[in-house]
Amino acid sequence: MNKIGKMIPFIVREIGEKPATTTYPATKAVMPDKFRGKLKFDAAKCIGCKICMRDCPSRAIEIEKTGEKQFKAVVYLDRCIYCGQCTDSCPRDALECTQIFELANTKRDQLKVEI
Repeated sequence: MNKIGKMIPFIVREIGEKPATTTYPATKAVMPDKFRGKLKFDAAKCIGCKICMRDCPSRAIEIEKTGEKQFKAVVYLDRCIYCGQCTDSCPRDALECTQIFELANTKRDQLKVEI
């Protein structure tokens, strides 16, 4: 009983204070400028050199030919470590990191995304 009496002033003091953590689900998080989130692919700029594929340390990106001088990118979100190496190595800046970070999913087949 003595220990509960010692806790009451602490509890009363803590009720009025702001939380130490962010209220993320209630308020949207603001990401910094250089944040590396979901990839964005510009097919018009891609020349099909596949340097991004070769430089990816987790083999999370594949470039596929869809037509004459037309390419699409397939990204495996479950493999990607969001290092940005593919965007740095692309000679035509066809890949770009966005601010989107809410990519969680419960089905693995939905983690293979064509961008």
